[in-house]
Amino acid sequence: MLTYLLRRIAYAFPILLGVNILLFLLFFYAYTPDDMAETMLGEKRVTAEQIENWKREHNYHLPRFVNLQESFPATLTQTIFWQKSMHLFALEFGHSDVDNSNIGSEIKRRIPYSLCVTLPVFAASLIINIFLAMIVAFYRATYIDHMALVICVLMMSISLLFYIIGGQYLFAIHLRLAPVSGFDSQFPHTLKFLVLPIVISLIGSIGGGVRYYRTIFLEEINQDYIRTARAKGLGEGTVLFKHALRNALLPILTNVIVSIPFLIMGSLLLENFFGIPGLGNYTIEAISKQDFAVIRSMVFLGSLLYIGGLILVEISYTIADPRIRLK
Repeated sequence: MLTYLLRRIAYAFPILLGVNILLFLLFFYAYTPDDMAETMLGEKRVTAEQIENWKREHNYHLPRFVNLQESFPATLTQTIFWQKSMHLFALEFGHSDVDNSNIGSEIKRRIPYSLCVTLPVFAASLIINIFLAMIVAFYRATYIDHMALVICVLMMSISLLFYIIGGQYLFAIHLRLAPVSGFDSQFPHTLKFLVLPIVISLIGSIGGGVRYYRTIFLEEINQDYIRTARAKGLGEGTVLFKHALRNALLPILTNVIVSIPFLIMGSLLLENFFGIPGLGNYTIEAISKQDFAVIRSMVFLGSLLYIGGLILVEISYTIADPRIRLK
């Protein structure tokens, strides 16, 4: 197992390096440091001296990949790529281009706020979606199944933005059951600000989740071991909720484990519309302010979490199915 993990981590490094290089090309070739300086200074007439001073303050005055004016290893280390991109592998995110705040400290501070929303939604949606999908699969090819599919497709066709705006108007403005937006970090006052975004996120996830898990259960129902269980006289509920559910764990784990790392990243729309100071809101703020250092850091962090999620999926396979061995 340890050898496999080390090999997978070694495979992940070139992928992250490729992502890093692509980000670097997008930020420092398609949009040069001079362009960044003009954007940050926000003036119609910016002098060359002001641009140069800003670049020096943020270490954007260095050569991009190779510094021929320095001797090795400074030839590589005294470059924008090393200072701004390679340090990300050590989780050194640097400082914001806008207010010079420490990005790493901001990420640590905001992660709990994102988890306050994503963890309850993740746990509740998993239970609700699997339970509803099993009921729909139990009544397969009946009017209940057909009606459920129609409702799921309709719910999937509606944007999360519609659920957010509609939920805010109905529950917050019209019925006054919850605040429209805002956040209070003091428990238990936090709960009144979290209930509405959690409920809206749950509603928005039901359509796609039920359809996905229903497909998984229908595939299992047609397997030979299910026919054998029925032939032995087991009830349909026992066959579905005991045998089919256990053997459907692999595809369920794939969806679940991959989703876990992204719980940290938060929800861009939910956090922005409800004023929750998590990582999703942090990313939106960085985009609106054109804070390129924060955007680069958040994209890299998302890539790192996604690759970590894929490794967790493969490890979880051995737990769900002992026939699978990682070599």
